Amino acid sequence: MQRLRHSRTGWLAIVLLLAMAAFVLRLFYLQILQHSMYTELARASQQRQFIIPAERGKIYMMDGQALAPVVLNRMIYTVIADPQAVEDNERSKIITSLKEIAGGEMVHHAEAKLNNKKSRYEVLARNISRTQAEKLRNKNFAGMLYQQGSIRDYPENGLGAHVLGFVNAAGDGQYGVEGALEKRLKGQNGLLQAVTDVRNVPLTVGKDNIRIEAKAGENLALTVDRNIQSYTESALKNGVEAARATEGSVIVMNPNNGRVLAMANYPSYNPAEYAKQTNAAVFMNNVTMTPFEPGSIIKSFSFAAAIDKGAVTPSTVYNNTDCIKVADRTMCNALRGLNGPISIQGAFNNSLNVGTITAVRRLGNGSQINLPARQTLYDYYHDRFGFGQATGIELNEAAGYVYPPDSAEGNEVRYSAMTYGQSMNLTMVQVTAGFSSIVNGGQYYRPAIVSGSVDKNGKIHPSENKALRQTVSAGTSSQMRGMLATARGSSFLSKNDKPGYEIGGKTGTSEAVVSGHYSQKETIATYIGYGGANRAEYVIMVRVAAPGRGINLQGNYHAGPIFTDISNWMIDYMKLAPKG
Repeated sequence: MQRLRHSRTGWLAIVLLLAMAAFVLRLFYLQILQHSMYTELARASQQRQFIIPAERGKIYMMDGQALAPVVLNRMIYTVIADPQAVEDNERSKIITSLKEIAGGEMVHHAEAKLNNKKSRYEVLARNISRTQAEKLRNKNFAGMLYQQGSIRDYPENGLGAHVLGFVNAAGDGQYGVEGALEKRLKGQNGLLQAVTDVRNVPLTVGKDNIRIEAKAGENLALTVDRNIQSYTESALKNGVEAARATEGSVIVMNPNNGRVLAMANYPSYNPAEYAKQTNAAVFMNNVTMTPFEPGSIIKSFSFAAAIDKGAVTPSTVYNNTDCIKVADRTMCNALRGLNGPISIQGAFNNSLNVGTITAVRRLGNGSQINLPARQTLYDYYHDRFGFGQATGIELNEAAGYVYPPDSAEGNEVRYSAMTYGQSMNLTMVQVTAGFSSIVNGGQYYRPAIVSGSVDKNGKIHPSENKALRQTVSAGTSSQMRGMLATARGSSFLSKNDKPGYEIGGKTGTSEAVVSGHYSQKETIATYIGYGGANRAEYVIMVRVAAPGRGINLQGNYHAGPIFTDISNWMIDYMKLAPKG
């Protein structure tokens, strides 16, 4: 019996020794061999990464010589929960508090998201104010995080909507400068990696803590003057409604540096309420993004090319007929009955298609717009005036097209139509920039919508915008200003001009393309002109249309009055002295 007891004691000792050895080996495995793994797991469960949102750059317009903020940032908060860290007895309290404080900013199915214990990250409410966030934070709920962010604020409401664009719910710029200059405006988010307590509050102590500061986006000053923009939008709206049209666009440019002073489209929208729009077409900036056939305003460029090449002068006389034969086609004047000798100036005043075809024919052999004539006209249209190619303005833009003279489409018939603004697709910003060079002495400037960046002290660091090329000679420019002023003076539109100033311009009426064919029943009205005293101080282009309405719109009756309205206001606003 004694030997048996000793035997049992020995076996028990052996079992205990083996158990202790197993524990020691297990602890050695966990604490020594697996130390780094479990340390990393503990760190991961305690450490969080927080995005530090970058402040998006502000946008300013000019108010005379001062800056006027038109896009700012409003601070908002997102309510985020870690369902695994939320205490069970607080879940219903959290939902009740959210309903009372956040209200309509709660996300759908917030309660289900909070109860999803498989998740570590659930958004419960968005876009709440700082006051709301503080009220929730004071509840001291475990597992809750209030992430700061911002949304765009528009103190001028819908002013310049098509220039500005908007920022969508994902924080990405759309349309306008918000979309085109997204990289400059957005900035770079920062990062905070820190150990947190049970309430997701970052602890300041921790050797593994990382903080990378956010880099704010660039503040931008636009060339647009808020006063000119406001008046232009009002004049456009009134003019479109008076014409019984459905849409219209205006661009106002300083011809001496290419800076856009106003850019408006009707109908418009409020960028702060972009989500309420049911038709995305309202976001399109038709000044830069919609090429069209501009009509007889292009005669300004056709005659400028012919004069610059010495083919004609304003006083050159030709024999006008109602129609002219071009290859297998017959092309006619809109105004009939002026048959016989007439000057180039007379052809311009009366917008005679036969006159421009005749002038451009003289760039070649005189009897047709042959290849040399087409090549010369293409050089002016495309290479000098910039038709059919992007201008480089700091907005999204379309290129349009002008057919090369040696292509199958670039034949004599097409080029004859191009002399009076059909059979080519151009944007308003292209036409306005080219026209500015015709009236400013021949200097072509890249159209600009951004005047520079604004530092934290509110100082503008201007962008340089030098002339890129000479389109026509200074002498041709002077002659064209005279032709434009004479054409304006021969029109009934001039009776409403302010006396003592030089105002010149050209009407345009182009047939709209309906079901692949030109329609005389539906037309697009345009007007382009300049104003000033001893030099051109501003250029204004107007476009009025009613797609699908079958309305015959005329440049002189429907686009011209909008030009006159804005022109007279510009003279007063710019405080221009009468011509001396």
